[in-house]
Amino acid sequence: MPAPAEVWESGAQYQAYIGRWSRPVATAFLSWLGLPERGRWLEVGCGTGALTERILALAAPAAVHAVDASEGYVAFARRDIADPRVRFEVADARSLPGEDSSHDAAVSGLVLNFVPQPERMVAEMARVVRPGGTVAVYVWDYAGEMQLIRRFWDAAIALDPAAAELDEGRRFPICAPDALGELWRRSGLEAAEVRPIDVLTSFRDFEDYWQPFLGGQGPAPGYARSLDEGRRSALRERLRSALPTSPTGRIDIVARAWAVRGTRAQ
Repeated sequence: MPAPAEVWESGAQYQAYIGRWSRPVATAFLSWLGLPERGRWLEVGCGTGALTERILALAAPAAVHAVDASEGYVAFARRDIADPRVRFEVADARSLPGEDSSHDAAVSGLVLNFVPQPERMVAEMARVVRPGGTVAVYVWDYAGEMQLIRRFWDAAIALDPAAAELDEGRRFPICAPDALGELWRRSGLEAAEVRPIDVLTSFRDFEDYWQPFLGGQGPAPGYARSLDEGRRSALRERLRSALPTSPTGRIDIVARAWAVRGTRAQ
């Protein structure tokens, strides 16, 4: 079976799948950075605006320039966030708009692993921050404790070993602490530091967990949508039996992200 195409266009579908968990991770990420107020921020891969909204609410920025390669996501974020401090733009993470040394911080959430040649994205982020400025990102721990997705692929691979080729844990070795730290150091960023961010992802019942996988946004939902009804039903029931479920039907699992930060050399 050919690999299903990865789709990143529907902001509403992404919100139901991953977007609703992005804000608590973004909150912890910004608290860890602890950057001064009135800064000039560039956000790479803004998606539906989860990190953008948190920067505006928590970091008291002077300005935020938020870019994403998806026109659909940029349109969603523009509709959802009305703040004169933010400007949204469609742009490639490997060729960022903005002059050299024009920002105090360049940040990104849940994007780095999806960019071909991630070292180019990091180099571009470093280029646009001033000397002493911060470059920081976070990515999901796909191979470990991003359980929402990890449990999906474990069930899918048990039924269809070929699904391993699509598993983000296998495809994205960059999403690990040693790999992230090494990339930051190799990019010439100083004081590179990596830490985990764990948030609780709670689902009122199994359908609340399962339905977002039918929205087609990203690798796992794309795979679920590509299955015929019989195979999709088998996957659904295997997941239902494997997930930790309370007597009321509630499902509580952990989502871990790895965050990395460093500063541009003076």
